Amino acid sequence: MDIEKLKRAGAIAKEVVAYARGMVKKGMPLLEIADKIESKIRELKANPAFPVNLSINEIAAHATPSANDETRASGLLKIDIGVHIDGYVADTAFSLDLEGDEENKRLIAAAEEALKHGVKEINIGTPLKKIGKAIESAIKSYNVQPIQNLSGHSIEQYDLHSGITIPNYDNHQETEIAQGVYAIEPFATSGLGEVKDGKPSGIYHLEKPGNVRDSFAREVLAFIEEEYATLPFCSRWIHHKFGSRGLIALKRIEEAGLLHHYSQLVEKSGKKVAQAEHTVLLTKKEKIVTTL
Repeated sequence: MDIEKLKRAGAIAKEVVAYARGMVKKGMPLLEIADKIESKIRELKANPAFPVNLSINEIAAHATPSANDETRASGLLKIDIGVHIDGYVADTAFSLDLEGDEENKRLIAAAEEALKHGVKEINIGTPLKKIGKAIESAIKSYNVQPIQNLSGHSIEQYDLHSGITIPNYDNHQETEIAQGVYAIEPFATSGLGEVKDGKPSGIYHLEKPGNVRDSFAREVLAFIEEEYATLPFCSRWIHHKFGSRGLIALKRIEEAGLLHHYSQLVEKSGKKVAQAEHTVLLTKKEKIVTTL
């Protein structure tokens, strides 16, 4: 675990969030927002740990614009940003009310309050259920619900979801937190508190090594392995590098069973969702919220 790289990734993520908060306006093309955020990460001498997620209203997560996307920012917009330096990741998210809407504001306040409580509770030795209970109580105090089948997660080098899930409700799990890196990631909704798979997101990760017949697809696969390793990437990035041929190659690689293609995650009852997230580094000596 490289603590200095984790701290630096967190500091860059914090700077990018401040930039995004000042830059994003209602009606902006999502494609422009994504390009500007990802370019800012690179300008600050890091790389995106995953494509920036720009999820509107009932879409909770795993939405990023495609290369020809014409969608514009509106409603309750979640902006989920990942930064990595040599695979050491900072993961952070916030929500914006672009409508001046009271329900949006309440959901955002619930998610942000829950995040504060979750960050406060997580320490070495804390049982998972205690963190989940603190998050759930904070969200329900706003008369809205946590999304129970989305969670925070442990993070390891080049591995965004490395095995431990941090619940957003009291799941009665006694498993205790060990030293490491964790994302606290509450989602608040006025709906049922559960997400379902929506349409394909255009976000992928390399699931296993392998080969493809087509020589150009092999070139694209080699690029994915070298550039992204096991971290998520998107069709937009492949299009930017290889043009429309790259998208055909991506389809070939997916057909060969080498990629996991994420679905958008949509609130089951179609109600709006807010998200908030920070990354916490726990060592035997200290607790650092790297993205705060």
